[in-house]
Amino acid sequence: MDIGALLSAEGVVLRSGLTSKRQVLQAMAEAAGSAYGLDVARVQSGLMEREALGSTALGSGVAVPHARIAGLDRVCAVFLKLDAPVAFGALDDRPVDLLLGLFADPSDGAGHLRALASASRALRSGDLREQLRRARDVDAVYALLLRQAAPKAA
Repeated sequence: MDIGALLSAEGVVLRSGLTSKRQVLQAMAEAAGSAYGLDVARVQSGLMEREALGSTALGSGVAVPHARIAGLDRVCAVFLKLDAPVAFGALDDRPVDLLLGLFADPSDGAGHLRALASASRALRSGDLREQLRRARDVDAVYALLLRQAAPKAA
């Protein structure tokens, strides 16, 4: 499973002016609502509940907030790139500016875990993170995320 299979172009959002984790999670819920027709309040509630268990920040300015949303027929994702990093409780104390939100039905535990592992693997790449930070529009960010998912030449 790769990010490209989970993400639609409508799920990539560049945001400015967000100053708190709550605002970031609200923006993520709105992006999921817009891209996949999900109930924004349910998504935000799910994201907040998960963050209450512990930060989903991975370090290096990256977070992977996720929530279980009943009724989804597949795992889906949204990607937020922030113009200014926001404190997210990361172990390395770095604020986050790159966030991949993942959403899965509560019954799809295996798919949810595969998506989390794939996102973590992809966003561990310093090169990809730097390219995402340099990208100036949604199309460029989406292309980078799709390209990282493409099969590597042998």
